[in-house]
Amino acid sequence: MTKVSFSELIPVAPLKIYAHPSCANLGTLVNDDIIHSRNNDVSEEECHALTRIGYQSESYLLDTECPRFGSGEAKAKLNESVRGKDLYILADVTNHSGEYLAFGNSTFTSPDDIFQDIKRIISACNGKPYRTTVILPYLYENRQNRRNVLESLDCATALQELSSMGVENIITFDSHDPTVQNSIPIQGFDNFTTAFQFIREISRTESDIIFDKEHLMIVSPDDGGMSRAVYYANVLGVDMGMFYKRRNYAAKENVDGKNPIIGIEFLGNSVADKDVIVVDDMIATGTSIIETAYELKKRHAKNIYIVASFGLFSEGLERFDKAYEDGVINRIYTTNLVYASDELKNKPYYTSVDLSKYISLIINTLNHDTSVNDILVPTLRIQELLADIKK
Repeated sequence: MTKVSFSELIPVAPLKIYAHPSCANLGTLVNDDIIHSRNNDVSEEECHALTRIGYQSESYLLDTECPRFGSGEAKAKLNESVRGKDLYILADVTNHSGEYLAFGNSTFTSPDDIFQDIKRIISACNGKPYRTTVILPYLYENRQNRRNVLESLDCATALQELSSMGVENIITFDSHDPTVQNSIPIQGFDNFTTAFQFIREISRTESDIIFDKEHLMIVSPDDGGMSRAVYYANVLGVDMGMFYKRRNYAAKENVDGKNPIIGIEFLGNSVADKDVIVVDDMIATGTSIIETAYELKKRHAKNIYIVASFGLFSEGLERFDKAYEDGVINRIYTTNLVYASDELKNKPYYTSVDLSKYISLIINTLNHDTSVNDILVPTLRIQELLADIKK
């Protein structure tokens, strides 16, 4: 392995990572990968000097805690100094597995609780870090990104709060609407895509899949995810299709706050006898994804693979179990960027895509103040992967 020069190894400041309990497992994986990669970068002679300047450490995880009072109120407490450190705060706001006691009752942690903890940590640092970067794999409140009537703009407000507290960079993945960054136009905001990792995992798990337009098609379940599906289709060199729902806007009654659906239409070439990858940013209730899969089967699609960065499964797994038993879906891929229950992990149709090495690469790159353009847009890496697969 070729060693890089000593000057290239010097970071802008010693690295520290705060992994919120909602992201503890992912934080540990990221920390271990950074330790491993940095140990491989240096010779024994350079090791001591690099340890002194903060490049190497036994652990980059920040020792801190957010204890709660009996009323449910909380505070952040740092158990080590962050003065002059390049601090990265990692949190999963969708993780509902955490609990705390309030007035003797057990309460699960909500996205609001976790976001407040992030602000508490920033406040406890008291402006001492050299630089603070917040990594929210699932961007907090990104689904409330626009105002249709008299509604709050929660995502924009949250970004402005972080900016006003001194956060220089905000990092997220496959944002539901990346244009929300316009609310903080002079702050750093990077939206990384997970396309390469998904394509690589699909090629590993589906040995008989063929990445060409005669055998494969990309489908978006609605118009909102069309740009994402277009990217997949372009880099893979295959066709793309999209579903849209015709609604009765003249109806006085609605279903779950929405106008009733009077028809589902498909735009695109035939999916008959083709494998189909359904691409979306998240699986929440799963209604749209399951409807899309059944509609594709009606059109004689061969195998259906569902790809979504965030598997929230907010209404359980029963409908996915049924779709799998009916032979409608073959596999669901989501990332470990958000919490996944043990029940989900044990499903025969589920595969988790590990993004820890990707996050460690991003942190390592930024800690050296070098460009992230090559890892922000993964087109070249996908093309190299496809070339290897064809061999």
